[in-house]
Amino acid sequence: MSRKRASETLKRLRVSIPEPKVELQHSSPFELVIATILSAQCTDERVNQVTPSLFARWPGPQQLSLAAPDQVEEVVRPTGFYRNKARSIQACSAHLVDRFGGQVPQSMEELTSLPGVGRKTANLILGECFGQPGIIVDTHVGRVARRLQLTDKQDAEEVEMELQKLLPKKDWSQGSSRLLLHGRYVCLAKKPRCGECCLADLCPSALIL
Repeated sequence: MSRKRASETLKRLRVSIPEPKVELQHSSPFELVIATILSAQCTDERVNQVTPSLFARWPGPQQLSLAAPDQVEEVVRPTGFYRNKARSIQACSAHLVDRFGGQVPQSMEELTSLPGVGRKTANLILGECFGQPGIIVDTHVGRVARRLQLTDKQDAEEVEMELQKLLPKKDWSQGSSRLLLHGRYVCLAKKPRCGECCLADLCPSALIL
């Protein structure tokens, strides 16, 4: 039943979200890595207001890693938790320079060795920048998957593993991007828009929310 529901979910979301796009603005894998670190507990919209000035001043990992920490903190302040985020993006930049010649690596193991980068970010980078299938699991994807009873797990990595079993590998990246956007704009945490949802008749949770 879960496999059939997952298949139908993908089919319908292809219609409702034909071209899922990463909403964090970026022009390179490096910019997407940094923007994703900054997006923790912050909206993509707010991050997109900060990154143009960030990358104008420090366009690559070499420049960002050598920047004065207080200056980086000031630029990223609007994203919240700015001291920790400034440390993370500078440490990540230094790691890229020291270990990978300033280039963003293309494997899960290497990506998750970067400070501030977990599986969610790594899967995003692999799919968006390098065409390698990966299932992005953030709070939105986890919530939608649980409401559809595609999983009962809370841990993001466990959700990822279960979705890997249900979704064809070719659909991992775009399929999870569609789940993310559906959760962000329709299947909201507090007031899900079941009346507008293309999945409502499939969703075991729709009638009880």
